[in-house]
Amino acid sequence: MIRKITLIFLVVGALVGCQKENEPQYDYFVSSEKITNFNSTAIKGFLNSYQMPDLAAAMQYDINIYKITYKTTFQGATITASGLVTLPITQNEVSMVSIQHGTIADNASAPSEDPDGNVFFNWFASAGYIVVLPDFIGFGESSEFLHPYYNYEYTTGAVIDLMQAAREFAEEEGVNFNSDVLLAGYSEGGYATMATHKRLEEEPQPEFNFLGSAPASGGYDVKHMQEYFFGLETYDNPFFMAFVAASYLDNYDVGLTMADLFKEPYASKISSLFDGTKSGSEINAELTTIVPDLLNADFLANIDTDLKFEGIVNALNENGLVNWVPQHKMIMYHGTADITVPYDNSVVTYNKLLDNGASTDIITFIPLEGKTHYSGGQPYFLDVFNQLSKF
Repeated sequence: MIRKITLIFLVVGALVGCQKENEPQYDYFVSSEKITNFNSTAIKGFLNSYQMPDLAAAMQYDINIYKITYKTTFQGATITASGLVTLPITQNEVSMVSIQHGTIADNASAPSEDPDGNVFFNWFASAGYIVVLPDFIGFGESSEFLHPYYNYEYTTGAVIDLMQAAREFAEEEGVNFNSDVLLAGYSEGGYATMATHKRLEEEPQPEFNFLGSAPASGGYDVKHMQEYFFGLETYDNPFFMAFVAASYLDNYDVGLTMADLFKEPYASKISSLFDGTKSGSEINAELTTIVPDLLNADFLANIDTDLKFEGIVNALNENGLVNWVPQHKMIMYHGTADITVPYDNSVVTYNKLLDNGASTDIITFIPLEGKTHYSGGQPYFLDVFNQLSKF
């Protein structure tokens, strides 16, 4: 009897061992949680009610929306990050589009924390895309970290690693991904989009057939952005400057403290403002819109001449996106009335890329006439869907 029981346990153990051995092993994907689903008829109805008939006509598949967690690298360690992934329900081949969100400071606004607020972008999946919305490091599952704002390495790593995780997850769900990938994004998402475009060209991913990108209204030339800020008397979103400073002090050994960059009472409290509980407007309320009252006078006057600021200047230049030559199609957008992330930053970036040797057959620049940073988002996303479909 004992021998029979032992034999049963051995057989069961062997079966369990085989099952574990045959379970999929993923390099990026960690877990998924289904958030909701939409059928294509409902999506068409929503879009038509918002007077978007052309977009509605392109919707054809039901979709499932998931929060997924995945592995990425931050400050030399492997961490778990998160984002939204939307899968179309079809056996047809589909492409992937990663859409990067604009600047947020509060964790509650991250895509995986606020799926309803990002549902418009998820609906793109109904047209035959795997749609990927990264939270970025510092939000969602990785909210214990300070978001590495306008940091090329960690921004692009978070985007590409989520795309890889989405590829693995789609395969698990039986979605037929054809390997074609596209990128889009507005404001900080525009920067993240162009940065990821650059990295995919310099470090090609064999699993992806990269087609191109459509970045909008990003601060691509980060040093130019600093010069713009420093030339203003007032600026309505001072938390942007504070966010970059907090990010670079956290990720670079620049030999400076917040007090070297900002005046009191702001220097002492800036770091605590970016704890993920406050929105950008709430942080703005804790600062001042008068630039000379916010920034340390020495920093404001001598950033480019005093060697003690060399580290921060190097970080600004290192994270800029003007020293390369795009090889895949890129359509840039920017509102001509944008003074938040100035229209001129895109003009400067576009011209520098052309001076580097980029072709106008590769890069297109579409001015959003009369649009500000806040009114430019809707026309951009309405047009970008049609533009990406031509890629």
